Amino acid sequence: MTLYTLALLIVVALVFDFMNGFHDAANSIATIVSTGVMRPQWAVAWAAFFNFIAFLVFGLLVASTVGKGIITPAIVDPHVIFGALVGAIAWDVITWYYGIPSSSSHALIGGLAGAAVAKGGMSTLIASGFLKTSAAIVLSPALGYVLGSVLMVAVSWICANTTPRRVDRWFRRLQFISASLYSLGHGGNDAQKTMGIIWMLLIAASAIGTNDPLPFWVVLACQTAMGLGTLFGGWRIVRTMGMRITKLKPVSGFCAETGGAITLFLATAMGVPVSTTHTITGAIVGVGSVQKVSAVRWGVASSIVWAWIFTIPCSAFVAAIAWWISEHSF
Repeated sequence: MTLYTLALLIVVALVFDFMNGFHDAANSIATIVSTGVMRPQWAVAWAAFFNFIAFLVFGLLVASTVGKGIITPAIVDPHVIFGALVGAIAWDVITWYYGIPSSSSHALIGGLAGAAVAKGGMSTLIASGFLKTSAAIVLSPALGYVLGSVLMVAVSWICANTTPRRVDRWFRRLQFISASLYSLGHGGNDAQKTMGIIWMLLIAASAIGTNDPLPFWVVLACQTAMGLGTLFGGWRIVRTMGMRITKLKPVSGFCAETGGAITLFLATAMGVPVSTTHTITGAIVGVGSVQKVSAVRWGVASSIVWAWIFTIPCSAFVAAIAWWISEHSF
């Protein structure tokens, strides 16, 4: 791998990281914007800041999982990485355009799997890492749902004798904390996926050894790209996440963000790449269903679930095609 090729692929990886922040900005700000606690432009800047500083809080276990635990390192070459990134970016753009909250994380995992399988067959997948990530598709929204529901019930019980106006005033302030924690969890888990890709590239190019630590410039570059992407994040998905699934108030927004943040903190500590989109959607549905089952627009929720189901196979398919074109053209 030439230095030019390595540099070009690192730039493409950072473009994906930017798109990840851009696409998933809604996860961090949808609730606080839809409840009217913060204006969109301020909310995005708030989320971008906490996305950026996440590397100060979390380790690099998720980066290690993505970089060494999804596909066999020996299969990695510029064509595989190119195919994986094209598959992930293409899916992100398509779902952003239609305002569908999908998982950038699982688009990247699907892209890696598709390009690797296209090159070397199913044996190139590391079963433990791939299955662990696939299981998170179900577990992260389920945990978000449970935690969001439990928090909503607990808060309702604690505030039973408090006037609605006072509750609203309290939770408008508390939402600043919950939104910060969620953005911190988002930056800690999602930016590490791109770190893992660049880690793979550096090892494949023999720029670092397989047992060498990830260079700090990679951490800084990925967190910056994620933060900038969040800063320029789109409004389309914010409307779906914060307004169309269920009607949120500051108290329910706080419970959803806190439930989602706890889930992300746990997953990041265990090195599991999870979908921040799946997580916050599960939490929003959880707080909505506690209020009333009919308060959730299940048609919108089901369309999001279908997007989740198709994310890995669709991004894998595009990645396989991109790998073939790259392999036979360059």
